[in-house]
Amino acid sequence: MTRYIGRRLLQMVPVFLGATLLIYAMVFALPGDPVAALGGERGLPAAVQEQIRQEYNLDKPFLVQYLLFLRGIFTLDLGVTFSGRDVLDVVAEALPVTARLAVMALVFEAVLGIGIGLVAGMRRGGLFDSTVLVISVLVIAVPTFVIGFVLQFVVGVRLGWLPVTVGNDPTFVSLLMPAVVLGAVSLAYVLRLTRTSVSETLTADFVRTARAKGLRRGRVVNVHVLRNSLIPVITFLGADLGSFMGGAIVTEGIFNINGVGGTLFRAIIQGENVTVVSLTTVLVIVYILANLLVDLLYAALDPRIRYG
Repeated sequence: MTRYIGRRLLQMVPVFLGATLLIYAMVFALPGDPVAALGGERGLPAAVQEQIRQEYNLDKPFLVQYLLFLRGIFTLDLGVTFSGRDVLDVVAEALPVTARLAVMALVFEAVLGIGIGLVAGMRRGGLFDSTVLVISVLVIAVPTFVIGFVLQFVVGVRLGWLPVTVGNDPTFVSLLMPAVVLGAVSLAYVLRLTRTSVSETLTADFVRTARAKGLRRGRVVNVHVLRNSLIPVITFLGADLGSFMGGAIVTEGIFNINGVGGTLFRAIIQGENVTVVSLTTVLVIVYILANLLVDLLYAALDPRIRYG
């Protein structure tokens, strides 16, 4: 297992380098001059613009800028924003908030999605299964911002059960509604994926053999059906964690959350390219680690899988 993890980490090095290089190239290929935009309509004197470009290494060739950025990642020195804040402080401030929101959304979609999908798969073709399918399609069809505004109005304003916005002091209670909104669409996908996987596993030969041996229904479902059905679901959940981290811009905007999504949006608008690249690099690392965790969970779910 240790050798396998080591090999996987080595394989992820070129993935990390390629992804960061691509992101760096795309961000810095955006039209417009962020230095010139700092002066607004009046603009900055040419000497001041040149000084800023030298300070932020914007006068150097692209490859040199990228290598300096990589050095900053490994030395934890990402530079400063145009407003004078340390980029590492900006990342450290935004990341924990979005991480908490993403984990809460992941738990919400995993628990409900797998639970309801398991029951629907066991009762395929019944009233419960049909109702679940209709509701899941409805959730997928409705945009995230519509779900957010509806829950905000009904649960927050009308009923007063949860805070309407989060603000600068995110608590577990204040993040509940944003987590539900963020995980709602993915919940529908997890539900449908679990339902399909369970219904297919029920027809497998090893399940029929287990039933023929007289094993209890609960053991057949938990050991033989659920564990084998969860492999594609775990793959989806692992990728979804990274999607939550980077795709929370709409949700964080609706609920006024100062996380990665809002910080990324403001950085793009203000031309803070170093901040944009730094935050997206963190998201790349989250994707890589999530995929590694998924690979390790395969062995726990299916003992037939061995890493040698």
